[in-house]
Amino acid sequence: MRGPIAPPQVPLSVSRADSFVDLVQDSAERLERRWPQLSGVDFTVLEVPTPGLGGPGSGGGPDGHGGAADGWDGESVPLGRFIAARGDAPDRIVIYRRPVEIRAKNRDERALLVHEVVVEQVAELLGLAPESVDPRYGQE
Repeated sequence: MRGPIAPPQVPLSVSRADSFVDLVQDSAERLERRWPQLSGVDFTVLEVPTPGLGGPGSGGGPDGHGGAADGWDGESVPLGRFIAARGDAPDRIVIYRRPVEIRAKNRDERALLVHEVVVEQVAELLGLAPESVDPRYGQE
């Protein structure tokens, strides 16, 4: 008999990438309940940061991801970053999936690390300490 091992509604059929996006969205939604101004922020997941590309206006790629011009020196790998709004583009928080997954041993650790990275980036956006954004930051 050939066919899918599990029906689509069963978690087995969810890819690791889709599962990661769900973790980021869950974390963002949790923070939006406390900070309504986050509803206009674009939360994005990228596989990895790209060294050597600057943002718009710096000679880099049009999406503004990665590179020394955006705060990445190409040596230590960031887990996420905040990109301030430019023109019609909203504020954006980017979480890098592969660097986060490499640092987490299991799903629970991954979920905790994703939330911590999202909190850190939201704190940068709001100009607050991560503990102010989420009082449980660093305690779990």
